[in-house]
Amino acid sequence: MTIGGLAAAVVLGAAVGVLGRLFTPGRETMPVWCTIAVGIVAAFAGTGLAQVFGLTGDGWSLWETLLQICIAAVGVLLVALCWPKRIVHRGPPRPRPPGA
Repeated sequence: MTIGGLAAAVVLGAAVGVLGRLFTPGRETMPVWCTIAVGIVAAFAGTGLAQVFGLTGDGWSLWETLLQICIAAVGVLLVALCWPKRIVHRGPPRPRPPGA
């Protein structure tokens, strides 16, 4: 893979991560950088699987892109399920009762 191909994979991986996040249900608690990282990994994994199954061509491939988006959606969903939930405290802390 050339430097240009690597840079394109990183940029397209970020876009694939965002698309994968759009296809996952519910509210996301993981940060955007993690979504982009999952998208980059999904882009490389989708390209690898597309090459294994012979779905790539000389240029852009629809099947490769769809495979990348599906892997990104599953990856974002799995990472979101494992990501710790944020606890939002509203208002001042409650005083502790004596003896507690």
